[in-house]
Amino acid sequence: MSDQPLILGIETSCDETGVGLVRGTTLLANAVASSVDEHVRFGGVVPEVASRAHLEAMVPTLQRALAEAGVTLGDIDAVAVTAGPGLAGALMVGVSAAKALAVALDKPLYGVNHLVGHVAAEQLENGPLTEPVVALLVSGGHTEILLVEDIATSATLLGQTLDDAAGEAFDKVARLIGLKYPGGPNIQRAALEGDPAAIRFPRGLTSQRDLERHRYDFSFSGLKTAVARWVETAERAGDPVPVADVAAGFQEAVADVLTRKAVLACQERGISTMVLAGGVAANARLRELTQSRCADAGIELRQPRFSLCTDNGAMIAALGAAVVERDLPPSSLDFASDSSLPVTQVLVG
Repeated sequence: MSDQPLILGIETSCDETGVGLVRGTTLLANAVASSVDEHVRFGGVVPEVASRAHLEAMVPTLQRALAEAGVTLGDIDAVAVTAGPGLAGALMVGVSAAKALAVALDKPLYGVNHLVGHVAAEQLENGPLTEPVVALLVSGGHTEILLVEDIATSATLLGQTLDDAAGEAFDKVARLIGLKYPGGPNIQRAALEGDPAAIRFPRGLTSQRDLERHRYDFSFSGLKTAVARWVETAERAGDPVPVADVAAGFQEAVADVLTRKAVLACQERGISTMVLAGGVAANARLRELTQSRCADAGIELRQPRFSLCTDNGAMIAALGAAVVERDLPPSSLDFASDSSLPVTQVLVG
């Protein structure tokens, strides 16, 4: 048995209840209960529905994680929980559960950043990061390029979306072309039958002038509007909308901009390792293009398996393990969840 502490991680920032167990960078359990099916008829996540689902799923998910790892609550050395960012009500469920466990077990509690947790998840795949790294974080609510100098203490924001996150754009475009929520997997599925070169949609913030002001920033609202106008024009002309080609062209535009700017950040900062993380990092075309461009630029690409890309408790446990390893002080029991917690704050006090 390893002498590294056993960390319990709890994640409830959006619509997935995640409980993970980690020793160092070794994954022992990753139990997830998703409420996505409950949101499909609304075309997006309903915060009140998500919060109620977390309440109902918390204990069963915790029990599944313990059983998967073959441990008991008495074996746990510390509790880590997503303190933010995320949906306010959803975060409160996870933080309340974590506080209750920490008090009942008399163990230290660490409130950590959800976004940095996505980066920490990669350590469960390939071991400790050789820092510093550039992280391309792409999810439903966030699209950012980070400079991570120490996973437990330091994340610097280099660039971010100025409007829609990439995952949000996937959901909105899916609705435009008649595909169901969630948009990411449905657009990817449709794009497999399409030609990414058939329709060239715009690449936001990539002109020379834009690069001077927003070198590592993103914008996807213009791309979303371009897709809407293209579809409207086709429908007015009485032409059938080639859903597969639209999906492929849109997906290619998103992947192109994301990978181009992330590689640029690595090159200009002299960083030789990139981490691709977040829910949208499960997109096959994004993974493929990132791998290709990193290889061409001599950059090592690290990316977690699909199950560790979407929100999960294992990534929070992994970040908690890194914090514990640095011997950082635990959070106070009266800390509050923060729906807009900045990515630069890895650990709350």
